[in-house]
Amino acid sequence: MTNLAVIGTQWGDEGKGKVVDLLAEGADMVVRFQGGNNAGHTLVVGGSTYALHLVPSGILHPEKTSVVASGVVVDPGVLIGEIKALTGRGVEISPRNLKISGKAHVILPYHKRLDEARESAAGAGKIGTTGRGIGPTYEDKAARVGLRLSDLLDPGLFGAKAKIALEEKNCLLTNLYGQKPIEISELLELAREWASFLSPYIVDTFEIIHNASKEGKNILFEGAQGVQLDIDHGTYPFVTSSNPTAGAVSVGSGLPPNELHKVMGLVKAYTSRVGEGPFPTELADETGQRIREIGGEYGTTTGRPRRCGWLDAVVVRTAVDLCGIESLAVTKLDVLRGLPEIKMATSYRLGGKSLAHVPGTLSGLAQAEPVYETFKGFDGDISAAKGLGDLPPEAKAFLDRLAEAVGARIGLVSVGPERDQTIVLDKPFGAPARAGA
Repeated sequence: MTNLAVIGTQWGDEGKGKVVDLLAEGADMVVRFQGGNNAGHTLVVGGSTYALHLVPSGILHPEKTSVVASGVVVDPGVLIGEIKALTGRGVEISPRNLKISGKAHVILPYHKRLDEARESAAGAGKIGTTGRGIGPTYEDKAARVGLRLSDLLDPGLFGAKAKIALEEKNCLLTNLYGQKPIEISELLELAREWASFLSPYIVDTFEIIHNASKEGKNILFEGAQGVQLDIDHGTYPFVTSSNPTAGAVSVGSGLPPNELHKVMGLVKAYTSRVGEGPFPTELADETGQRIREIGGEYGTTTGRPRRCGWLDAVVVRTAVDLCGIESLAVTKLDVLRGLPEIKMATSYRLGGKSLAHVPGTLSGLAQAEPVYETFKGFDGDISAAKGLGDLPPEAKAFLDRLAEAVGARIGLVSVGPERDQTIVLDKPFGAPARAGA
């Protein structure tokens, strides 16, 4: 029995979808524990590309149980559309293999309207939100005025709670942002449609996860975003509205903390981020543009171009120490192929001092100067590599230094988008991975 969490170590977009899909072969259950449809995971299997937003990345393994846990905020319309799109492509999805927590909070039209209005009104002070209503939904959850998926199953309760919520939301929309109000009839109609489709999937996921752990099943926990987007530990306010760190696995899923056995950190061989905020290793030049284009660094959910830069080991080390990460899954190593040299920031310099971790203030990070180590670039096709010995020595030296710099071993290396284009060193569930050594 192993319960494993896969955590993004940077600003998200580290390739969690591929890694979760690969590791899911050895798991019995895959659990999404936080975030919403502002995150997207891209999977490439057999030449086909699947973009997931709310459905866990284990869904392409129909014999596994995929769970959307209570820490997630759910846009029912997006979720229904995603299920229909996947099943339309032959992916097996039913209440047998997809379970959705009734405690998960619902993203409603007024959440999205408020999200967009605030961002527009902020002007130059915008934080780069996706406008998906994630933040306002988590706000309502914390304020104890949110609606849960289980409320959809009780039309009277949903209507009463929605009516109270609309009084405040419409006041903000009309008086503060000059927008049209939302009618209660619109919400009630949506609730009926959503409940009709989703009711068979809505269950008590705490009990399902608890029983699976008690029975010795292997559970894989899938986070969204990355550590530097954590609302408590990230580059606030340029963060998401939930906790993508390992500590949130227990809170978002109900798994007791002492039953999380291993944490794997996802790290891209370079760094990227979406939206505003300081980014010490950003490359605003041809190299940054090259990495973006070859790496396909455009948002799965929004299509927005990602800012790209050299690998920041300070960011990764901070995640390793914060989340108890033991092994690293390094993704998109192949994107660096052909560069004459590769750089890695192994520390920061700030105010005459050397820093090993990300500064605790936004101004400190904005002023921090990355201290780089330079590596000779590598060339040649590495997509068929099955072991570290198959990589060019320059690429292996880069990986060895990363492991040394952040204090975690290399457990997996992705050398291409397909499942089988992966070097698997750690097999956390004991079973052979589909792609691997």
